Amino acid sequence: EGFSPPSPPMAPRNDIRAALAIRNDDIEKADDDDDDVDDYGSSGRRRPLLLDASIRPDEDDVDDDDRDDFAPHRPAAQLQRRQQQQQQSRRRSSLSDHVRRLSSSISDLNVPPSGRPPPDDDPSILRTSFGTYFVKSRGPPQVLLLCVLLALALGSTIGVVPAVMTDRYARLNHGFGNDKDDCASYGARVKPRECLEGSGDAQTAAAMAGLVSNTLTFVSSSLVGSLSDERGRRGILLLGIFLSLLGPLTLVLIQLLPSMSPHYYYALTSLTGLVNWVTVALSSLSDVMPKRWRAPCFGLLLASFSCGFAFSPLLALTLDRRGASILSASLLVGGFGFAVCFLPETLPREVSREAALARRAEEEAEIADDDNYNDDDGESAAARGRRILRALSRPLRELSILNRNRLFRLLSALAFFSGISASGDQSLLLYYAEDRLDFDSRDVAVMFLIIGLLGIAIQGLLLKPLNECLGERMVIVVAFMFGVVNNVFYGLARSKECIFVGAAFGAFTMMSFPTISAIKSNNVEEHEQGRIQGALYSLSSLASALGPATLRSVYQATKDRPYPGPGAMFLFGASLYLAAAGCACLLPRDRRTDSSFAGRRRRRGGGGGGG
Repeated sequence: EGFSPPSPPMAPRNDIRAALAIRNDDIEKADDDDDDVDDYGSSGRRRPLLLDASIRPDEDDVDDDDRDDFAPHRPAAQLQRRQQQQQQSRRRSSLSDHVRRLSSSISDLNVPPSGRPPPDDDPSILRTSFGTYFVKSRGPPQVLLLCVLLALALGSTIGVVPAVMTDRYARLNHGFGNDKDDCASYGARVKPRECLEGSGDAQTAAAMAGLVSNTLTFVSSSLVGSLSDERGRRGILLLGIFLSLLGPLTLVLIQLLPSMSPHYYYALTSLTGLVNWVTVALSSLSDVMPKRWRAPCFGLLLASFSCGFAFSPLLALTLDRRGASILSASLLVGGFGFAVCFLPETLPREVSREAALARRAEEEAEIADDDNYNDDDGESAAARGRRILRALSRPLRELSILNRNRLFRLLSALAFFSGISASGDQSLLLYYAEDRLDFDSRDVAVMFLIIGLLGIAIQGLLLKPLNECLGERMVIVVAFMFGVVNNVFYGLARSKECIFVGAAFGAFTMMSFPTISAIKSNNVEEHEQGRIQGALYSLSSLASALGPATLRSVYQATKDRPYPGPGAMFLFGASLYLAAAGCACLLPRDRRTDSSFAGRRRRRGGGGGGG
């Protein structure tokens, strides 16, 4: 007990320090030996140093022969591969980020706005100018730019289509065999008989395509407008633009394939009548713009068309026909891509709900009416027949809005008469001028430059002050009287200069369509904007279907008679414009046809009181 082992003797402090120093030297020497082995390997050859110590070659990438002794280039090549893989990974990640952002932005474009356009007496409207409100609004600037692109695309082939189709019909149908020259290279007095007959075939095909397209528009436009009131504008607008692509793409193929029939072009062009995107564009503007600015806004839309049609033939002058056709197709593809990526939905959510509720109420009333005719065993055959008949007749029933009151009936009549004349001018003037007055591509470019520049000035600058000064009713009358003068010049023309003067007068007739559209838009509910624009365009399409055929029949009856001879078809068009101007004079002169009527009455009342 109490015994403890003796402690070991303590070494001197200096001996301990010496032993530690020897131990440290041994450790450092061993580390140096390990470094030599790492650097040189078992073969004694020095391995190249890696640029990054954290990167080591993978075992899978090393060959069996070099597993112990790497070749001098292996680590550098491996590093380069790693860097390339990292760059590719970053590119894929960046691309996927761009795709996600693009899809997110496109999804945001489909979200409908939550507010209606403010009323005309709203303080924010009274303090804001038309231009400022238009530029800051969601949708109208994009619609305007889209119209410019599409007008440039369609206008660049205006002079190409008659020449290409005439030559192709002359070769396929009438045996024209000149491989060096085409029909457009001959003057009017020396043009071969095959080319004249080919021109007649082309005019007939254009008239038939217009008839089919406008018939489809007549049947479907009001229904499409009604659907856009319920489901939104954006999707239907994209579908209409896509259908517009088919004709120009086919025009390119016809010039690449010598044996391809022109019937394909006219057939696909007529499909654009299924969904007319212009009516949906007008409805989009009505969704956003206050009532007082709808007429000038619609005019600005047509001014964008005039801008495109003014400069597109000039672009085509620098290209041959195939190049102009490719340019047209490319612009349309670009316009479609722009619409997909940047065109927003403009129909407010509450307006869409109202249209859907109104449509559902109509369907429930129809179902209740059918229930009164059902027998004890269920739905009778007569009730089923009525249900099917109503489904088939819905496009026509949507047109009933045009018969709502006397104002709409008068507007429909004047739109119908003026539409017959305008569509005949558009379809047949170029063929007439090329055959009778030796019009070439340069003359076509000059004519459309005149129409386009004047259209820009009239629609963009003159229409708004004219509406404020004269009112919409008198603007329509003035526009139709210019149409009378325009067609008289066409009918009596014996030179190219008369056509140019007539085209200048014809530019003023473009004031009528936006003004009529604005009057109808201002006299219906917000959830009926698509329906009224579609119904109006359906009526215009019916007139456009009858116009070329009507004027063509007048041409056939008078082409061999003395002066004015074939120009009599344009004089007939002038009489239709005169009838439309008479209908415009019968419109009521009140706030329904004059958005500034109340303001002028207030100013007169205030002036009288002050005196």
